Amino acid sequence: MTAYLEGHLAPVPDEISAVDLTVEGTLPEELSGRYFRNGPNPRPGEDPGHWFTGHGMIHGVRIRDGRAEWYRNRWVRTSLFTDGAAFLTDKGFDRSAVQANTHVIHHADKILALVEVGLPYEMDRELNTVGACDFGGRLTTSGMTAHPKELDGELHFFGYGFGPPYLTYHRLDAKGELVESRVIDVPGPTMMHDFAVTENHVIWLDLPVVFDFDKAGKTMPYTWSDSYGARLGVMKRTGEVTWFDVDPCYVFHVGNAREDASGRVVLDGVRYTPESFNSTWEQIGGERNPAAHLVGASLHRWTLDLATGRATERQLDDRAVEFPTFNEDRLGRSSRYLYAVTEGEVVKYDIESGASQVAPVGGHAGEAVFVPAFDARAEDDGWLMSIVDDRLLVQEAAGLETVATVRLPRRVPAGFHGSWIAD
Repeated sequence: MTAYLEGHLAPVPDEISAVDLTVEGTLPEELSGRYFRNGPNPRPGEDPGHWFTGHGMIHGVRIRDGRAEWYRNRWVRTSLFTDGAAFLTDKGFDRSAVQANTHVIHHADKILALVEVGLPYEMDRELNTVGACDFGGRLTTSGMTAHPKELDGELHFFGYGFGPPYLTYHRLDAKGELVESRVIDVPGPTMMHDFAVTENHVIWLDLPVVFDFDKAGKTMPYTWSDSYGARLGVMKRTGEVTWFDVDPCYVFHVGNAREDASGRVVLDGVRYTPESFNSTWEQIGGERNPAAHLVGASLHRWTLDLATGRATERQLDDRAVEFPTFNEDRLGRSSRYLYAVTEGEVVKYDIESGASQVAPVGGHAGEAVFVPAFDARAEDDGWLMSIVDDRLLVQEAAGLETVATVRLPRRVPAGFHGSWIAD
């Protein structure tokens, strides 16, 4: 058996529904909505060749009036899932033949299942697949990142391609209309998984993991390149980009970014060294024990000075973490708290003081999504939601105390990203 089909990564064989879930503790009364989390889940008998390439499956829990009303899991029915459509055809790339397995978000009354190499797929609130979405035909480039950023009602995102244009910036307005698309010049087909925004800038991660045509059709076709270089780009809203060379590294996920009092751009992210990236890539590709895939990735900060053209880098913590999250009401602005997960634990960072606290969760810790309290008086006034094996864990964000555990009717495979979609 391949490692990404075993243990906490092992897929489930079918779709189920359950109602009136057992709740231990007390669900906050003001939590009324749905927690959805996406991740790869190949069908029985399928070996997708890499953890990242299984069909998307969304697991959902409906919460209302202090009750967990239902759980259900549904595959995202892309054309790849329903028809076996090939992503690469004699006519080029079919942007709808994707796995849609990485994230699920809500914007402008649409729920979108996302993967960065193709079109998003719209879902309804019961997790039925509506279909591929190209925003009225206006999204004509390769696809949509799995990590869009919503700032002041607008959704900023990008797509990257295997051929020119390698990187394109896009912006949706509050109504979900695609109102801007702009090509960004980068030297090659970099795998750009995430990016950041501030009040006045977009930050690009042009890093040395690039598309490898020799691997296409065999496995996840990306590889580390010693010759590509590593740089961060700060783009003004007018489109001008200032590039900063940085030490070779890779970043799957960023935390928040902001502009400080001196006008410098400050970015926090989880940084992989070349060695830790290659080790991780082998592990999640099934070559080694995937339980160790977080080793070597730690929280760092880059400060980018537009006045001097100088970039500085500082390690904020030495423990292995991933999936950084924060109160997204502070997106692009100054924020104090950052949350992350490590093996069996949720970690809370106080970025101002440098302090951190840890809460063991008794299982494989999934991404902890921050849900703000309705009348929040502090940045960390709210809850963290995460799936831990066969449980949905609800913690107070201020002190990481568990206030409720929702017992799910089955183990949920370790996956990627999710969202709280409030009523």
